[in-house]
Amino acid sequence: MPAGLRFIHSDSRQPAPAAPVAELSLAIAQWCARRGWPVHPLAAGHKRPAANCSECRTYPHPPSGCPCIELGRWCHSFHAATLDQSRILRWWGDHPRFGTGVACGAAGLVVIDIDAHPTEPPGRDRILSGIPIPAPVDLTGLATGFHTLAVLAELRGERSPADDDSTLRVSTPSGGLHVWYRAGDGRRWLSSVGSSATRGLAWQVDVRACGSYIVAPGTTTRYGSYTPLRGPRVPAPLPAWLADELKRTGHLQATSIPAARPAPPRARQAIAAATGGQDRVQRILGAILTPVATCGEVAEGAGFSSVLNRAAYTLGGLIAADYISSEVAEQALRETAVAARPGQERRIDQIVHSGLTAGLKRPLHVGGRRP
Repeated sequence: MPAGLRFIHSDSRQPAPAAPVAELSLAIAQWCARRGWPVHPLAAGHKRPAANCSECRTYPHPPSGCPCIELGRWCHSFHAATLDQSRILRWWGDHPRFGTGVACGAAGLVVIDIDAHPTEPPGRDRILSGIPIPAPVDLTGLATGFHTLAVLAELRGERSPADDDSTLRVSTPSGGLHVWYRAGDGRRWLSSVGSSATRGLAWQVDVRACGSYIVAPGTTTRYGSYTPLRGPRVPAPLPAWLADELKRTGHLQATSIPAARPAPPRARQAIAAATGGQDRVQRILGAILTPVATCGEVAEGAGFSSVLNRAAYTLGGLIAADYISSEVAEQALRETAVAARPGQERRIDQIVHSGLTAGLKRPLHVGGRRP
């Protein structure tokens, strides 16, 4: 019987029937979604996300500026993760060899990803983040993330997460281990995978939380299966001592909001100049420019790049559909953006150009007809 199927039916006292890989793949995705863990497809036989549509690959852009997610496509990895069972049935039903990824942030999960790669360890000052290990400490035999995490736990007088049999633990094909925890307190924990070179817990130990995904238990790749160990099949709450360590190492998202400052007058003036009339095109243009101008109300943290890219992408679609001239749209957008983020003209030009270029490939017809 496939190990993954036993995992899916772990809540039942009856033995699970055998099932082909196609049924197992869909069952894993459905099971995760029922747990409240949004899922997205992984490429068949791999742990990487399924590829975007050809257009998204040709014209790279942030997820926030892409209509594919709203249209029910799996483009953009965990950003497209869903709990919608009908969508899950369509995705995995049409592609039964897909694996399953779980969006950690949306699921409220913090997963400790322990690697076991046989490589030479770094210097003593880089084994544990922010904790130099004194020379008298014997590090003979230290070779994997299991060892470094054990050292950290020993320093704190706690049990290593690798040995925590109170929570879901999943062995990986490479000999590593995923230790699943539930955040549960409303705090947003940040990932140290593909997000920040300065954020880390220990050598060969990654943290998967907001900004990353984790391979679902039971998923099989060409290299092997992600197999749950004997014990709980659900994540336990994140231990307090480990939460303290994650906070110390920069994994906790700041809850403070940057102090507001008045919106630059030039931003409001740019919108007023572009939307002076009351016809439909001007109202649409105003709606597109307003979020860009609003970014000027805070010094940082407003997601300005994504907001600007979305606006440029949308305007590109309107230009392609002959709703508005490219000169008027580009000038209004650029002036609004520069007013919101003065001194960033070069960056703004790059984002506007990229967004417009992508949008021009997909004409956008508002309401099904041109004004």
